[in-house]
Amino acid sequence: MVVSHIDSVKIIRNSAPYINAHRGKTFVLMFGGEAIEEANFANIIHDIALLNSLGVRLVLVHGARPQIDQRVILRNLPSRFHQGIRITDKQTLECVKDAAGSLRAQVEALLTMGLANSPMHGSHIRVCSGNLVVAMPIGVRDGVDFENTGLVRRIDVDGINDHLNDGSIVLLSPMGYSATGEIFNLSHEDVATKAAIALKADKLILFNYQDGIVNQDGKLLRNLELDALYAMLNEPFYASEKQSLQAIVSSLEAGISRCHTVSYRQDGALLQELFTRDGAGSLVSQALYEQLRQANIEDVGGILKLIKPLEETGILVKRSREHLEQEIEQFALIERDGMTIACAALYPYLEEKMGELACVATHNDYRGGNRGERLLDAIKIQAREQGLDFIFVLTTVTAHWFQEQGFVEISLDELPTKKKLLYNFQRKSKVFKLAV
Repeated sequence: MVVSHIDSVKIIRNSAPYINAHRGKTFVLMFGGEAIEEANFANIIHDIALLNSLGVRLVLVHGARPQIDQRVILRNLPSRFHQGIRITDKQTLECVKDAAGSLRAQVEALLTMGLANSPMHGSHIRVCSGNLVVAMPIGVRDGVDFENTGLVRRIDVDGINDHLNDGSIVLLSPMGYSATGEIFNLSHEDVATKAAIALKADKLILFNYQDGIVNQDGKLLRNLELDALYAMLNEPFYASEKQSLQAIVSSLEAGISRCHTVSYRQDGALLQELFTRDGAGSLVSQALYEQLRQANIEDVGGILKLIKPLEETGILVKRSREHLEQEIEQFALIERDGMTIACAALYPYLEEKMGELACVATHNDYRGGNRGERLLDAIKIQAREQGLDFIFVLTTVTAHWFQEQGFVEISLDELPTKKKLLYNFQRKSKVFKLAV
């Protein structure tokens, strides 16, 4: 198809609002090892370079499954899986390192290309990678030791933002590193999802074989809402896409407003999706509603239902309905479609200018979406408004999470006198404090 100069001008003019809207925004782009082997991948890289030149902050997350499989076969190693997850022993880990390192070098080389006759001439793109993903082992499940297969524990948000602020593209591989110096094989879906959530990205964009999400009749579903994906996760037709769909679901649940899927085989699909009204793939948006607010007497039942499992396991101290009704004004909560999915309470000790953060709970289906951090921020604002200097928390299980939020461990002697008298020595809770 020949495009006239008038049509070209119209295309540029029509794309201007999208260029302005996307400038300065953070996008996480996720593509598997299959995409890298596709002939069109070089064009995708050129489009990524263009996004970078337009001021979009880009984090690229690549997979390596087919490349790992190739190396496992070449070395005559057994391919072991459990529940669809690769078991990574020491020999397989060498294949993972080899494949991921080779692909990272390949992507970096393509992003560095600046020949005069290439679309990237004069782009001068910097690509940064490194130990930006902290991992932990999956461990033993159903009696099966996954060895060096891991999960994302933490994303180095500050490190990534430093690179993005310098105008660099950040490239993350499907590997993570522990504080003890171990290397773990990760799924790129897990890395991309956790990176998007931690960075509070504006978009998560997935590259798939199909043009986007298609139904059983082969029709492209251009616009979807989150609730439609819940049903798809359990349909056999979407079994091969389950990890990608789950990445979208988790990202949207965590507050990312839009996720896109486009084909890695279609030239220009990424640009068409981002800079035209009709797009090229599927757009999945967050339609469900969440509200952070102060609790009232009508919320007692929802809070009791939320905290009951944690009380039964001893993570939280049991509270009666009467007790909760009397203290309901101390609670803040996050409500989603009429259901309480997270809560926390603040009990002030005005004489010591301290407040106790208590009953911090998140529904099991909604963890990992920064809701705890949102509640903590709300509690800190309340504490400052009440003239408090510090908040403290007693915990038996979640000490690491509070430390990651800036809490420091203190002795019992630093507790307010009234709280010190009520301390339960049988629970042996650790005490942490945070300046507000």
